[in-house]
Amino acid sequence: MVNFDFKDRYDINDLLRIMELLRSPGGCPWDAEQTHESIRNSLIEETYEVIEAINKNDRELLLEELGDVLLQVVFHAQMEKEKNSFDFSDVCDGICKKLVERHPHVFGSVNVESTDEVLKNWDDIKRKSKGQKTQGSAMEKIPRELPALMRAEKIQSKAKKVGFDWPEIGGALDALESEIKEFKEAMNNGSFDEAENEMGDVLFSCVNVSRFMKIDPELALTRSNEKFIRRFLEVERLAREKDINMKEKTIDELDELWNQAKINLGSN
Repeated sequence: MVNFDFKDRYDINDLLRIMELLRSPGGCPWDAEQTHESIRNSLIEETYEVIEAINKNDRELLLEELGDVLLQVVFHAQMEKEKNSFDFSDVCDGICKKLVERHPHVFGSVNVESTDEVLKNWDDIKRKSKGQKTQGSAMEKIPRELPALMRAEKIQSKAKKVGFDWPEIGGALDALESEIKEFKEAMNNGSFDEAENEMGDVLFSCVNVSRFMKIDPELALTRSNEKFIRRFLEVERLAREKDINMKEKTIDELDELWNQAKINLGSN
C-alpha cells in the first residue's frame, strides 16, 4: 500500500500527488503505461460530457465532469514531469501569463468600450504573440482536429476581419444555392470525388449562412439530430400500434408515418 494521507476534503495538491502515486512503481499498472496518444480521446470524451452537463443544466453532473477534465490535464502534465519537460505548475504559469497579457484593459492601461473591442484586442495580441502576420496564417493555426463545422465558422470569422465577407446574408444565401446547384451537377456527372468536393462546399456555405444569423452550426445540427431521433422513435411507435412492418413499406408510406409523428410531437 502506498504512503497516502487520507482526508475528508482534498485539493489540487492532493490530486497531483494521487496522479504521481498512480504512475509510480507500486501504483496502478494501467495508469503507468498510458501515453499522451493512448488517452487523447479521453480528453475529447470528457469535454463533451461537460457540454452534456451544461446542456442539461445539471450542476452535480457538471461538478463531476469538470473534475474528469481536470484529471486529464493533470494526467498529461504528470507524464511531462516524469520527462523533466514541464509540470502542472508550468501549465498554470503559462495560462496565467496568457490571461494577463491578453487582458490589457484589466491588467494594463488600455481602455475598452465594448466586448467587441475586448475580442479585437485579444485577437491582435494572439496573432502577434504567435507570429501570425496575416489572417491567412491565423487560419492555418486553427486545429484540423476541431469538429469541421466549428472549424469552418472560425475560418470564416477570420476572413471577415479583413473584409472578405458578404455585406449581408443575401449574398451568403445565393452562394449556398449556387453550391447546391454545383453539387447536383457533380452528382449527375457520376463523379464521386467531384460530388464529395461540392458537398463540402455546400456544408461550408451552410455554416456561412448560420454565421450571419449568429446560429451555432454545431448546436443547430446537434438539436436536429436529437429531433430526428425523437420523431423516428414516434414513427416506430406508430408502426407497432398499426401493426406495420416498416421494412415492407415504401418510403412514401413511411413518410405518412413521419408526418403523423411530426404532428404528434409538434415542434419538438
